[in-house]
Amino acid sequence: MKSFPGLERLVPDYIKTFEAYIPSKPDDELKKLYGCSRLYRLNNNENPLGPPRTARRALEAFDSAGASVYPSGDCYHLRHKLADIFGMAPDQFLVGNGANEVIAFAIKAFCRHGDNIITADKTFAVYEWVAQFSGFEARLVPLVDYGFDAEGMLEKIDERSRIVFVCNPNNPTGSWWDARTLCSFLDRVDGRCVVVVDEAYREFVEDPDFPDSMSLIASYPNLVVFRTFSKMYGLAGLRIGYLAGSSEVVDIIRRTCVVYSVNTMAQVGAFWALDDREHVARTRESVRAGKRFLLKELDLMGLDFVHGEGNFVMTRLPMSDSLAYRKLMTHGVMVRAMTGFRFPNWIRISVSHLEALESFAAALAKILGERKRF
Repeated sequence: MKSFPGLERLVPDYIKTFEAYIPSKPDDELKKLYGCSRLYRLNNNENPLGPPRTARRALEAFDSAGASVYPSGDCYHLRHKLADIFGMAPDQFLVGNGANEVIAFAIKAFCRHGDNIITADKTFAVYEWVAQFSGFEARLVPLVDYGFDAEGMLEKIDERSRIVFVCNPNNPTGSWWDARTLCSFLDRVDGRCVVVVDEAYREFVEDPDFPDSMSLIASYPNLVVFRTFSKMYGLAGLRIGYLAGSSEVVDIIRRTCVVYSVNTMAQVGAFWALDDREHVARTRESVRAGKRFLLKELDLMGLDFVHGEGNFVMTRLPMSDSLAYRKLMTHGVMVRAMTGFRFPNWIRISVSHLEALESFAAALAKILGERKRF
């Protein structure tokens, strides 16, 4: 193949130093690679119950002839439904192709050359990645007791700070800010920059002290709230998430969004998923039962672990997390190795159905037992 001599000159320095994210192979390829007959994916915090029944019925009834027609460019009906649910205006919502896209929308809307965003050093990495491959500085504040450090982030804010990202609950540690902490933080930011509160796992939280961030938007016009249909609502394969904020802030962000990026089936699934009131309760009960089992098994193995809100648990291993990943894969269990997230020798396990968690526990116990014999 002919080379491109001028390519190096065209690539910005911040792209040259950025490593691409390599997604995992499809299940059929992974099973062939690791020699396993079935695969339990405990790596992406997916909901093993799948989509709500209301969404399933709507997706099954979808007329495939409609695939030839462009989707609603601004997710009209979904935005109006969200507005009704939260008592807000439709123009206060913006829907994107997964939460990743709305993160990019927000950063593109407010950041220019020389600006920075602020977040934690061990959180959902996409805030940092999007900022860096867009040419902006990502200022990372160490976690304190596995949680976001409000004081540390406030100290990082300067005149070039545009967005502070707070993952609440935090992925991967499960820690969270209560209403008092969040409001105090917003008061002290005092409108100097946009504060994004990413609530991808909000629907898993049952504690009454968890903030009602949507209601805070009226008092804090610089607050933007992210949510997704990928986790609780089991629509990860359709890629749909949204943000909410004051009308003036969302209007600015909307100018950076790509029209038609959210496909029709995703919009249909999300619209009807919101009608299934029992789905959240069923999922929460499933997660509670799964966590009880998982934490007990990790404790019996003598492993340290971290958990909070959300459908995931992290545990520290007496071995390389990448080695553990490969060994677990030969048993048909896929977890998230955490070195790339600055947690070396830790793995994150999605709380799934009991059969999957039993397979994980048996495989990990065997791997740790084999290690002790050598």
